[in-house]
Amino acid sequence: MPIDARLDLHGLTQEQAHARLDAFIRAQQARGARCVLVITGLGRAQSGVLRHITPRWLESPAHHERVLAYGTAHPRDGGEGALYVMLRKPRT
Repeated sequence: MPIDARLDLHGLTQEQAHARLDAFIRAQQARGARCVLVITGLGRAQSGVLRHITPRWLESPAHHERVLAYGTAHPRDGGEGALYVMLRKPRT
């Protein structure tokens, strides 16, 4: 499945990253995107805060009606430092 849009969270604080992710997911679902790539980066010594917290944000009740599934990206798309996010079709 092709990637419809990408969001790079590198260098952002948790608060900034969370706000950008929320806005990105809402906007992409509204425009009909089905698969998006969220780049978190690996973080220092592979213990990156954003890498570990982003899945929790995607599983939150706020995104239940938007996010169908997510998974680790293929190495060519960022591997462990990125997630494919499958979005639900927008309700009409």
